[in-house]
Amino acid sequence: MKSDKFLSFRLVPSSVVSTALSVAVSVAISATLLAPEGAFAASQNTAAAKTAKAKKATKKVAKADAPAKVAKKAGATRTVAAKDDDARPAAKKRRVSYSMNGRHHTAVRRVAFEPRQPSVGQAFGLHETPDSLMLRSGVAYVVDQNSLEPLFDKNSRAVVPIASISKLMTAMVVLDSKAPLTEQIEVTDEDRDFEKNTGSRLSVGSVLSREDMLHIALMASENRAAAALSRYYPGGRPAFIAAMNAKAKQLGMTDTHFENSTGLTSHNVSTARDLVKMVNAAYQYPMIRQFSTDHSYDVNTGKRTLAYNSTNALVRNPSWDIGLQKTGFINEAGECLVMQSTIHGRPVIMVLLDSSGKYSRFADATRVRTWLDNGGADQQPRITSADAGGAGT
Repeated sequence: MKSDKFLSFRLVPSSVVSTALSVAVSVAISATLLAPEGAFAASQNTAAAKTAKAKKATKKVAKADAPAKVAKKAGATRTVAAKDDDARPAAKKRRVSYSMNGRHHTAVRRVAFEPRQPSVGQAFGLHETPDSLMLRSGVAYVVDQNSLEPLFDKNSRAVVPIASISKLMTAMVVLDSKAPLTEQIEVTDEDRDFEKNTGSRLSVGSVLSREDMLHIALMASENRAAAALSRYYPGGRPAFIAAMNAKAKQLGMTDTHFENSTGLTSHNVSTARDLVKMVNAAYQYPMIRQFSTDHSYDVNTGKRTLAYNSTNALVRNPSWDIGLQKTGFINEAGECLVMQSTIHGRPVIMVLLDSSGKYSRFADATRVRTWLDNGGADQQPRITSADAGGAGT
């Protein structure tokens, strides 16, 4: 009995102790498991806060650095663009002029390069004709003015466009009309060039005397002046063109034809032989000699004063003795020049047509003069015409 109680007594505390131990262990395990979870959660919250703060700071820095980055990016873009531009072939620059509110402005713009169309002489192979002076003109003809003896001949029978050389005939027709030189002539829209679309310093509404119009038409090859002169002719422009062709016929210019007073058409054609006749006839007019060889001239248009200069650089060269001259150019005619000049004591008439290059006609004139100075004219005439025995092209 006593032993059973003792056993019971011993068992009870043992179970209590076991229960206590179980509870203690559970608490310990719970504490062990829950403590890291709380610490981890806390650390997570702290990290999140730090990340948010860092992001906010990063946004501020990014916002502050944005202009610098954009500028840097733009700089890089410009650098790449510059490299691309360097890689591209350079475009040709052309100076263009325009008028606005009555004022003249000049600008430079980029345009695609377009090669010039070949002239009529180039198309017909006139430049392939060899000559002893190695001229760059497709047509060249030089004669003694007194005897009309040929001194140099290169394709003199070829019928080619003559451009503004036509203005010598324009001047003769104007002076033959005996119209008052003091009469005031106004430039209108009818005098504008609608064929070649060339410009002019002589604006619509400008008013000049017939003499001033003639002066700048001969010296500076002013196209609107020549056009206005033909319009003021008795009977108008058609009658003027008829008078030009009648004058050519009278002078024996059998291979010549005119369709306007300016020469801004490829249908104004002639031969070097015919032009010698025209130059010789024009030389008989003192006013044509004076105006064509003048260096410069100022005109008052009623709006402003314009200063004009000669289109022939040789008239400003004191080593030349030039009694009459006229230049001309359109694409179909090339660079043209006719002159009366005294060379080595001999008056000569020189015709150079369809020259290639802006200054080549003047260089060719110098070559001819040097040849004459060296006694070339005392030899047999240099005939190198491709069509020497024919009627011309």
